[in-house]
Amino acid sequence: MTTKAEWIAVDWGTSRLRAWAMDADDAVLARLSSPRGMNSLKRDEFEGALIELVGGHLADARTTPVICCGMVGARQGWKEAPYSSLPFGVEPGKAATVTVPASDPRIAPTILGGVRQNAPPDVMRGEETQIIGFLAENPDFEGAVCLPGTHTKWARVQNGKIVEFQTFMTGELFSLLAERSVLRHGMSDSAGTHINAHIKNDADTPNSEEFASMTAKAMNEPHLLLARLFGLRADALLNGLAPAAARARLSGLLIGAELAAARKFHADGAVALVAEAALGDLYAGALKSRGVAARAENAGAMTLRGITTFFNKIRETRR
Repeated sequence: MTTKAEWIAVDWGTSRLRAWAMDADDAVLARLSSPRGMNSLKRDEFEGALIELVGGHLADARTTPVICCGMVGARQGWKEAPYSSLPFGVEPGKAATVTVPASDPRIAPTILGGVRQNAPPDVMRGEETQIIGFLAENPDFEGAVCLPGTHTKWARVQNGKIVEFQTFMTGELFSLLAERSVLRHGMSDSAGTHINAHIKNDADTPNSEEFASMTAKAMNEPHLLLARLFGLRADALLNGLAPAAARARLSGLLIGAELAAARKFHADGAVALVAEAALGDLYAGALKSRGVAARAENAGAMTLRGITTFFNKIRETRR
């Protein structure tokens, strides 16, 4: 017999839906996952996708709170959730949320809003929840938090709040260049849709000479990035550069250029990487080559910790 959840935590991204069935003590009863991300759903399909995933953990005789973060609150999502302004932290009544009327009486969904930065203009949805989760585990941390991914975020945190951040399209550029540009001809055997998709074998690990060499070159001479990108194609044509090496070089060039641009975040002070292991290792290796020792935290664990933190604050406010 399936244990019924006291509440449900949901991380609803562009390509995937993840959920955790939680008990009254905020312990995990079940971890659930579905490929039905925001991009695959029309607005009237979100509730059905959620019930399909978590329905077995819902009690029939009561309403279960469902706390959602991520792109589910985007303009194209289930219901648009407002952005909060900087500085941003967990304060009762301050986080922007939106409730979603549900036709199924067993659920009461709430969507956490994102965070906006007016100058320079920038936004995040979901990453702020991971940062709050990290700060809940490390309340005295001050420095930079890096969240690698399709759109990598660098955020500065002080006094338990996000005070500044910047987004880099590193992962999306890797995908576009590896799949749709002239570079695809040298990477077409196994190019993926995400920056960590190139990690296929030992030659592509963070210790790869190809990755490390290009990361260093991009950090030292970021103005040559565009020329070095075409150099990957030329090297494949003239010297038979292998696809695995090409992917490692491309990753190194893009991550190196990002780190050069984000130097103000990691040049001084502590750095925390909130990422899945393989991608976090790439960033940790690149930062280490510059004398920056970054601590690593699991992205999924920080997401759940952040949603739990927000849920507890919401409960306090509503009592």
